[in-house]
Amino acid sequence: MARECQLTGKKPMTGNKVSHSNMKSKRRFLPNLQKKSFFIPETGQTVELNVSTSAIRNIDKLGLYDYLLRLKAEGFHTGVTLRKKK
Repeated sequence: MARECQLTGKKPMTGNKVSHSNMKSKRRFLPNLQKKSFFIPETGQTVELNVSTSAIRNIDKLGLYDYLLRLKAEGFHTGVTLRKKK
């Protein structure tokens, strides 16, 4: 499993760890990812996503269905196929 948010695309960054004596050494900044299940009432399906905490906050504000539609309109591939409720 890659350390990448499926919705926002956040990935690990690299930078410097700076000590008290101002010596620098390379380090990685990992995104805060959570594996979470979401229920989409508009389609009646449940999806499990590996998402960052900032994406979870956006989902709380907008709702998952609207957030996925917005990402699809922007051309971002999330791996979630939205199908209509039967």
